[in-house]
Amino acid sequence: MKYKIIPVTNFYQNCYLIWCKKTFNAALIDPGGEYKKILNVLKKYKLKIKKILITHCHLDHIGAAYILSKILNIPILGPHKNDIFWLKNIKLQNKLFNLPHCIFINNIWLKNKQNIFIGKINFQVYHCPGHTPGHIIFFNKSNKIMISGDIIFKNSVGRTDLPKSNFYVLKNSIKKMTFLLKNKKDIIILPGHGEKTSFYREIKNNMYLK
Repeated sequence: MKYKIIPVTNFYQNCYLIWCKKTFNAALIDPGGEYKKILNVLKKYKLKIKKILITHCHLDHIGAAYILSKILNIPILGPHKNDIFWLKNIKLQNKLFNLPHCIFINNIWLKNKQNIFIGKINFQVYHCPGHTPGHIIFFNKSNKIMISGDIIFKNSVGRTDLPKSNFYVLKNSIKKMTFLLKNKKDIIILPGHGEKTSFYREIKNNMYLK
């Protein structure tokens, strides 16, 4: 498995290009904006983009998803259906995040413990609400990589001051994640914003995992 981080918008949101080294099948995860920038990166790689995956429906994570799905003729998968609130309130998001209006229509809602394949790479989906009601993470066991969205960052966690967010629900999701990853301290965390980190580092330094 290989990946490329593509920071987009003023939120420095991490859009991820993930691909299988054997098949060259690839996916975009959370293309939050600047679709032309993302397309320019794709031109540098001879990959077969098969799908777009979404961790949650905040505007800074979905802003370029629909237009890219049309240009590349690929489906959008995710997040969990409980994030439909945010899709019905795109105008509210424009005000909250000060980002351009966008259209977002996904093809498939994802479920807890569902498996998603990118070539020979298997990601297991885990529903981890709190930052949003339908937030999910993608975990690849064989490569020990977790795409965490905005659940957890280096030394921090996602915001819970927005509509439909809940700090106690987020804490419970982090506890569930901690149980899931126990005895797997070498797992790499690829967050929705900021630097990548590791589960071992966050166990030692992140107050929300103690």
